[in-house]
Amino acid sequence: MIRTALFLLVLCSPARAAVPGLPKVAFTESRLDNGLRVIIAPDATAPVFGIAVTYDVGSRNERPGRTGFAHLFEHMMFQGSENIGKGEHFILVLNNGGGMNGTTSEDRTNYFEALPKNQFDLALFLEADRMKSLNINQANLDNQRKAVQEERRLGLDNQPYGKSMLELDNLSFDNFAYKHSVIGSMRDLNAASLDDVRDFFKTYYAPNNAVLVLAGDLDPAEALEKVRKAFGGLSAQPIPPAPDLNEEERFGERRTLIKDPLARVPRLDVTYLVPPGAAPEHAAVDALAVILAGGKSSRLYQRLVKEKELATEVDVQADMRIGPSLLYINAMPRPGTDLAVLEKSLDEVLEDVRAKGVTPAELEKAQRLYRRHLIQGRQTALNTAVQLGEFAVKFKDPALINSRFEALRKVTPAQVQEAARKYLIPTGRTVVVTVPEGKS
Repeated sequence: MIRTALFLLVLCSPARAAVPGLPKVAFTESRLDNGLRVIIAPDATAPVFGIAVTYDVGSRNERPGRTGFAHLFEHMMFQGSENIGKGEHFILVLNNGGGMNGTTSEDRTNYFEALPKNQFDLALFLEADRMKSLNINQANLDNQRKAVQEERRLGLDNQPYGKSMLELDNLSFDNFAYKHSVIGSMRDLNAASLDDVRDFFKTYYAPNNAVLVLAGDLDPAEALEKVRKAFGGLSAQPIPPAPDLNEEERFGERRTLIKDPLARVPRLDVTYLVPPGAAPEHAAVDALAVILAGGKSSRLYQRLVKEKELATEVDVQADMRIGPSLLYINAMPRPGTDLAVLEKSLDEVLEDVRAKGVTPAELEKAQRLYRRHLIQGRQTALNTAVQLGEFAVKFKDPALINSRFEALRKVTPAQVQEAARKYLIPTGRTVVVTVPEGKS
């Protein structure tokens, strides 16, 4: 009787609840007379705030012969301004209990600080002063040029698979905007002149080419009034033309072999061209990436790592660019594994998804993992500010912070299969095989 009762209980148990949505991030938007877009997201969870100033400029805006300039200029923005001495920006933030940094990508450059709420005026003053009057001189340029070149040596030139990562983007794109690396080439960095720096600052570092985001323990009305006082007197500049990001039609797979003297084991890197980050189909691509390699129950881990023991690790990531984006796949083979066999098994998994689709259980798991990832990305006011600025600049829609998961939550197994059929195709694929130098 006990076994029967348990059996009936299992049969009559209700279906699993749908994946819950995410709490909304509440924010307000304003625009100053000089064009500066201001977004304020109040959150009184802790007496701190985050500030992110995101400029609509990245390596996509660079021209041949001047690659790496957006990233070089990010470094220049910490070299002092009219009222702030060289290196003083860091000192003031750190001595007042805060943290700060800046980053550059293909599509944007951002600067951010996290501080106690009683240092709000300081943060506004620091950002407004360098937006208005950056200290541009030859000594600062030479110093930061060397810093960026050393960063390239440490992060790419003297790292295993560094050349492979550069070649992956180079082969994946034809358009110069995304084809070259964010950090740029040594020759182009050496060619940067003081006039180049001044022109770049005047063109892109203007209030009407930036978004200022404030998140944390702030009163929106009071914060906005202080923003007006700090930034309202800055002059707007003509909006720079947007670069062409279109890719020509592709007619076949692209492939190269790299012999890397720094690599100790081979590696397989594959990319597929996918839609821009704001395209409706991108939600299905995000789900597909998690289904393929999100955790130990994912398709690729089960097949390549656990069952066939061909790889020690496998990873899949879909990026979100303004223009055509990439689905990245990389796999590290087990010692003694033939890379051709590993690639064939990878292709078999992808073909299985194209032919048979994915299960509702796989999609639900992907949605839950993605939800956790987004929640973790909102754990601090600063992270929220950075995300709002990123969506506002790249896609002109800060509300993506709320709608992005809703789109993925509505994706169906049929849409994931359709995305695999449409985008995981040879004509959109690039393959970079890396082997240690001296080995076949």
